[in-house]
Amino acid sequence: MEVHLLKVNQTFVYDSIFALGLVTTFDRFTVGYKPETDRFAVFHALCSALQFDSDRVRQDATTLSDLATRSPNEVKTLLTNLESGIHLEPLSGQLHTIANKANFKYSRLLGVGLYALLEIVDPEAIADNAKREETLKLVGDILKFGSDRLLKDIDLYRSNLDKIEQARQMIADMVEAERKKRSQKETASNAETTNDAAADSQ
Repeated sequence: MEVHLLKVNQTFVYDSIFALGLVTTFDRFTVGYKPETDRFAVFHALCSALQFDSDRVRQDATTLSDLATRSPNEVKTLLTNLESGIHLEPLSGQLHTIANKANFKYSRLLGVGLYALLEIVDPEAIADNAKREETLKLVGDILKFGSDRLLKDIDLYRSNLDKIEQARQMIADMVEAERKKRSQKETASNAETTNDAAADSQ
């Protein structure tokens, strides 16, 4: 619903940062979804409902993440200093559009896209609470949509990921416990059958 409302907003601009945020959010929150092949169908259905081309969204996200992987220092500089003179397309143009477009419509998925880039180019800063907050504040202020909402959205995103991982681990533990219980019952049953057979043969 949130993405639908965002998309119909006249000031919404699709770019590869948004695409990276959408793909990253979907992929991380659906880890462990079975059957695995159905994840692609679900993503396609989600994009179709929002009138996005799922193949293009994934391609745009991949292009951007590959760019960050190839040129981490340049991407980090771009995210924290738009006047650096670095030109890395499509990222450079998109960041300048965000910073200079009147009434730019910030979105949570855009925030996640920016965060995903920072995870690639500066993982040490992202792992440290103080450095992460400092970096996100700088990015939010440079892109002129403010840092408060970006910080809030990323905190919520990280918190939800932790909760999902805890739930996933709890389910895995329950499945493993049930498997062991079943195995023990089968072992006990087999032992009882063996004992009965031995008694009958005497």
